[in-house]
Amino acid sequence: MISRSQRVIFWCLVWFCIVILSVPTIIVVGASLTGGNIITFPPDGFSLKWYRQIALARDLQQAFSRSIIVSLICLAVSLPVGTLAGIALTRFRLRFANAIQIYLLLPFTIPLIGSGIGMMLVFGSWHILGNIWPVGVALAVINLPFIIWSVSSSAAALDSDLELAAASCGAGRFETFLHVTLPGVMPGVITGGLLMFVLAMTEFLVSLLLTDARTVTLPVQIYNNIRSIITPDLAAVSSVFVLIALLAVWLLDRLVGLEIFLKSK
Repeated sequence: MISRSQRVIFWCLVWFCIVILSVPTIIVVGASLTGGNIITFPPDGFSLKWYRQIALARDLQQAFSRSIIVSLICLAVSLPVGTLAGIALTRFRLRFANAIQIYLLLPFTIPLIGSGIGMMLVFGSWHILGNIWPVGVALAVINLPFIIWSVSSSAAALDSDLELAAASCGAGRFETFLHVTLPGVMPGVITGGLLMFVLAMTEFLVSLLLTDARTVTLPVQIYNNIRSIITPDLAAVSSVFVLIALLAVWLLDRLVGLEIFLKSK
């Protein structure tokens, strides 16, 4: 049993964390709704003019389109690779499995600046810098462990007897994978895919190293604008990122269910 004082302390800590996590977002969204020409909070009046301005800004439109393309390329690379790798690590006995698991931690242990410089040197030697698709490939490589772990969690929860039953009914390995294994791990695939899309949309440091003036993504474009002056339109762009994250969580809840997602963690 939890005493009343413990319950009060627990809920105080919970609400403290909620407030700390929510205040920056509230400030950014509030500042984007200001009617003045200077970014302030509380906002100076209420206006949507800054959202109209970013909707008409050609440089932001082009940068946003490039970010969408980069995210789709990231998905196209990471989904098949991460899905097959997650299933293989869970369903099969592999040699050096522990070493592979440790290797997959490298993107988290190596600073992004190191990974970005390494990829910049590699892509530069291949003479492919200045294109959009290498940025998507680089972000897929860096964030690949997320989808591998997500699929591995779903694969570990999948009853292996279902695959044996399909095989006993005459299904081959491909049919079993297509009709039993893949649908069984689909919650992990959807979860990892949404996460990869959001991470690719918001990645800044690696994108900064791999893009030029012709191929800047939205986070890099925001950085370039901040270097001159911070105006409320940048807060409006940041609010768009918040909306994208909320949309991803909503899709996750509708397609998979937050309860299943949280249990998989």
